[in-house]
Amino acid sequence: MSTGTMELLTGRAQRVWRRAVVGSGLPGLVDRTIIRAQLRTAPRRPRTHLLLAAPGGGNMGDQALLEALLENIGGLLTLVVPDREGLELPEAFRRRVEVLEIPHLVYGTGAEHRAAVARFGRALAEAAHLSVVGADVMDGRYSLPASVRRSTLATAAARAGVDTRIIGFSWSDRPRVAARRSLAAAARSGVHLLLRDPISADRARRDGIRPVEDAADVVFAARTVDGSAADTLLRGVSKPVALVNVSGLLAARFDQTEDYLAIVEHLLRRGLHVVVLAHVARTDGGDQAACAAVMTRLGRREDVSSLPTVLPPAQVRGLTARAAITVTGRMHLAVMSLMNGVPALTLASQGKVEGLMQLFGTPQLRIEAAPGFSADVIEVIDQVLPGDSAARASIGRALPGVVSLAGRNTAGLAAPGAEE
Repeated sequence: MSTGTMELLTGRAQRVWRRAVVGSGLPGLVDRTIIRAQLRTAPRRPRTHLLLAAPGGGNMGDQALLEALLENIGGLLTLVVPDREGLELPEAFRRRVEVLEIPHLVYGTGAEHRAAVARFGRALAEAAHLSVVGADVMDGRYSLPASVRRSTLATAAARAGVDTRIIGFSWSDRPRVAARRSLAAAARSGVHLLLRDPISADRARRDGIRPVEDAADVVFAARTVDGSAADTLLRGVSKPVALVNVSGLLAARFDQTEDYLAIVEHLLRRGLHVVVLAHVARTDGGDQAACAAVMTRLGRREDVSSLPTVLPPAQVRGLTARAAITVTGRMHLAVMSLMNGVPALTLASQGKVEGLMQLFGTPQLRIEAAPGFSADVIEVIDQVLPGDSAARASIGRALPGVVSLAGRNTAGLAAPGAEE
């Protein structure tokens, strides 16, 4: 369809048309053809690890994934991002990480996308391994074209002889058909699919996607902890600490303010100091406005603190290490709480939280994200807050195994002959 014709279509018609094109498989075939052509003209010189990052751009969950991978992948690494300006690369990794900016690779269209695929194909010529960060973007529920493209790029790399894996991701019980087909093709082509929870792995197998490997979220394998922000924020605080996150993504669906007010008031009555913190800083869907709305309604309270900025992952882990309990609308804040043995009551809306909680034997920590959720949260707070609660014991027992599962994402990824 010509650009002029596309401009005449309504937004809905354009989305229907694009889904139909993606579902046809033609864009994937074009991408694979371009990559094969590049690899025929560029001799293979495997020397680096190629990492296709998650979207990032103010999402501390995506940043935590990136940093955990950089900690656990040895040797030289080429990081593929759509925009260098949106990248936060810690100083510790800059000597061995090359940043390759390829706009339009995952989200572009037309000639710009084809040129981006050609650049990616040339980068593959020097790759000993390719890792694609799967997270929650493989099943087509957020963006169908982007999900299909990640699977297609992985398929092309595997068919070219590059050891390829899609790192720790969730799988919905309602995946888009084209996303399912493209991921199944990746598996058949030799791409290692590392599912980050047992429910997602079972769903993928039921959808005919084989083989898949059981893993856990790679953030559980992170090691760096920075307690400086916690030390500053909690100076003089002697009470146990509760972390409360208000998700801007959920705030766009329904008003959470009254529910969070009830939760904070209950935590205060239980004798805790409450820290309200954002975990995503974005103009669209960020948490800061949603957290500020709750703080405005609370007013000035001696035992309530808030953070003016979003903390980097190592500082988040430093803060969760000081917490007694977490209530969150963001999954990676839950992950970084659980890795410190802290019960994390997590609002669920995308079908990815139940698998996380199954890993720890704590299904009660999954809270359905619907108006009135505060009643369920308060009930569970009272169950898990005691130091000898069954939930804390279950988390403690499960944690070593979960960390071991997380290590599967990067097993064998010290690039041959690479310098540390």
